[in-house]
Amino acid sequence: MLMKKVPIVILSGFLGSGKTTLLAQMLDYYTTKGVRPAVIMNEVGDVNLDGQLVNETIPMREMLSGCICCTIRGDLGMEIGQLINESSPDLIIIEATGVANPMDIFDAVTEAALHVHIDIHAMITVVDAGQFLQRHRRGKSKTYRLLEDQIRCSSLLLLNKSDLMNTSELNETKRILETVNSKASIHTTVHCEIDDALFNRMLQEQERISFEDANQDEQGQHSACNHHHHEDEHSHDRNHPKHHHSYDHVMVYTHYFQQPMDSSRFEQIISELPDGVYRAKGIFTAAETGERMMFQFAYRQLEILRIQPQGRVQDVAVFMGEQFPKHELKRKLEQSVLI
Repeated sequence: MLMKKVPIVILSGFLGSGKTTLLAQMLDYYTTKGVRPAVIMNEVGDVNLDGQLVNETIPMREMLSGCICCTIRGDLGMEIGQLINESSPDLIIIEATGVANPMDIFDAVTEAALHVHIDIHAMITVVDAGQFLQRHRRGKSKTYRLLEDQIRCSSLLLLNKSDLMNTSELNETKRILETVNSKASIHTTVHCEIDDALFNRMLQEQERISFEDANQDEQGQHSACNHHHHEDEHSHDRNHPKHHHSYDHVMVYTHYFQQPMDSSRFEQIISELPDGVYRAKGIFTAAETGERMMFQFAYRQLEILRIQPQGRVQDVAVFMGEQFPKHELKRKLEQSVLI
């Protein structure tokens, strides 16, 4: 008797591009249609804040303190297997950390397929349109090469935040994406909103990724990652002969709040973050009201909303970027708490 393969959809995209927004919409759509999704969320830090946005009725696994593509790839098969055995989902969505190279995630998922009955149906990369174009014009930095890898491996590209660009810039960005990946379909989006037809295509077998195409980069060589993520004194490194890109410029700082925060003081600190911080998120208690607040910061834009955390959740903020002065940031945060 043949077992039905569980479809796997991988969400990729650089920090702050909109992956979690897309994930929330996917979960809402599929549950409304009677499809039972499950989620695996990967973070390089030791806390998963985005998991607070996932309905507690949806089965979820957290893979923290490392990239699936590096130190914890061997755990992926176990997590997928447990989800399937305990929850029997119709679909598993893997949200990768924003600094992960998706080709190595492919490798990790295919390794998991040796132990569980799964099939990758889509690799979706969310691209922040304005930031991608800006980095392209600056030249090929380490971060830009990572963005290219994420785009090259995709079967579906969402050119997100398109409302923040004019028509000429948007067309230029599309042409660049087509140069990097001529086979992926490109959809311009605002807040990652997509139509029902696209949601349904993700579950269809004909949308599966062609590994022959994905396994080769533009030089005909395997694309993979070799990077460190600095978390205070924590870092990890995976030396492998096929890894040829280095993302050791990416660093993560996690700050735990010991007291409620004055919201206006906190917003001021965020507005003064150094340019090297391109992503931050967290939860804090507003000193004025006692309410729990979640904040999201990406490319100089801050969003704060009230939440009701699931279970016991500490007040914490996670900052990601390129070689920013974390000790100065720590000092400001410590001095701004309500005494």
